[in-house]
Amino acid sequence: MAAETQTAPQLFEAQCAGCHAGGGNIIRRGKNLKLKALVKNHVDTEEAITALITKGKGNMSAYGDRLTPEEITMLAAYVLDQAQQDWKAQ
Repeated sequence: MAAETQTAPQLFEAQCAGCHAGGGNIIRRGKNLKLKALVKNHVDTEEAITALITKGKGNMSAYGDRLTPEEITMLAAYVLDQAQQDWKAQ
């Protein structure tokens, strides 16, 4: 965790983009961050995304011990917003 405050895009780049660049998924294609996949996988709300980031699932690591609750909430809102924009506003 960085000492300075990061913006949501900076956090995403540092913590998530390694697997989820541009909303994709280099590990499992169907588990990407596009809105269609989020809906299909029942993680299409900020609350569901927050829980997934916090606890992880399957190949997705848990970040509850690496990020603050505020950072996780910020990331969840960012992911949902980007998915709703089809990841065009990066």
